[in-house]
Amino acid sequence: MMTPVVVSECIEARGVHFPRGTRIILNDITIGLRSGEIVALLGANGAGKSTLFRIMLGFLKPERGEVRLNDRPLSEFSRRAMARRIAYVPQAHVAPFPYKVRDVVLLGRLAETGIFRAPQAADHRAVDEVLERLAITHLAARPYTEISGGERQLTLIARALAQGARILVMDEPMTGLDYGYQVRLLQHLVDLAGGGRTILMSTHNPEHAVQAATRIAVLRDGAIMADGPPADIITPSLIRALYGVEVSTLTSAEGRMVIVPAMEGVLPPRA
Repeated sequence: MMTPVVVSECIEARGVHFPRGTRIILNDITIGLRSGEIVALLGANGAGKSTLFRIMLGFLKPERGEVRLNDRPLSEFSRRAMARRIAYVPQAHVAPFPYKVRDVVLLGRLAETGIFRAPQAADHRAVDEVLERLAITHLAARPYTEISGGERQLTLIARALAQGARILVMDEPMTGLDYGYQVRLLQHLVDLAGGGRTILMSTHNPEHAVQAATRIAVLRDGAIMADGPPADIITPSLIRALYGVEVSTLTSAEGRMVIVPAMEGVLPPRA
């Protein structure tokens, strides 16, 4: 039996500069990801995380700088070729029609099938697999417009996984998920990275970054102010600078970092 070939995918933003009016949203950002990495992007609201994602996906064009996919300019790829390599999970999505959850997930297969070929047995198997993997098979026949916000988020994640792309870009994927789903999703992302997937996700929760990420990049004032292993990046001073709260960092019996907020240390929001 032949061993499946694992395709290595990498993506990099080089010197990306993006203004909006007189405000500089991204100031000469450089960040790259390789296969097997989970990079968590931290930053306060308005730091430019979603803008950076949209540039790396080709939805926005920077004033200067470029994005390279497998060391080729993003502009050299067709939208379908990109969809075979990069899957995107947005923060929120409202479907204009009451598609069934299964049909929304099946849309992820369009990168393979195209719009003119009916889904084949392999496409339906891929959908069944991700629905089961994310424990949402019971939602398959439900209208997407009638499920909860957290369930819609899981549906979008399932659609991205069904796409089969080796790079996942996830804009706050934990939004609306209850604690159990958060834990299971983080473990699933770790498993995907272990199989060679490349994952870039934003989060407002440093604990999620510490639990799952192999690297943490911190975006502040339009620049990457830190980028490295979680144990080197997550410090009380960094959390205070980003979010205006005092925390302590502890090490659990299993050797994992634990972040403990000091409730009396909450500071006024940063101007």
